Amino acid sequence: MVEEDEYRATYHSLNDRRCIFEKTILSYRSGCSQSSHFFLADREGIRCNSPEYRQHCATFLPHLRQKARFALNLSETNDTLPYTQEIRIQTGGMLGLQRIANHDDTEPDHADDISTLISDGLKKYADINNFPFQEIIQSIAKFKGRKKRQRR
Repeated sequence: MVEEDEYRATYHSLNDRRCIFEKTILSYRSGCSQSSHFFLADREGIRCNSPEYRQHCATFLPHLRQKARFALNLSETNDTLPYTQEIRIQTGGMLGLQRIANHDDTEPDHADDISTLISDGLKKYADINNFPFQEIIQSIAKFKGRKKRQRR
């Protein structure tokens, strides 16, 4: 446990602007032009290069979590969700926003640029509260993570 505590302390000292959508970027299901990858020991991290865009993401993700509660059968959406739920919210939410931005009924398999999707959404809808969350939540509900491997 001491090594893990040391790792976290070093991680936070190197990455003072952790990407809000780090999980979906690390799963290679989303990208972001405002992020950069770094490696620490044998692990990978994502840093946000823009305080402005990071604030957009930091405002958007809690709204997404709150709106996704019913679709994911969650009674509360505190800051710490199990990994599988968080990846569904982050990835499914970004795929839903990508689908809306593309004006397409088919579900994309990758969200090209998180910062652009949220920024364009803010230009179009003026406020995060006005985003079409009902449509975005459909993508979260449909999203399936990686299938479990069969042990042999």
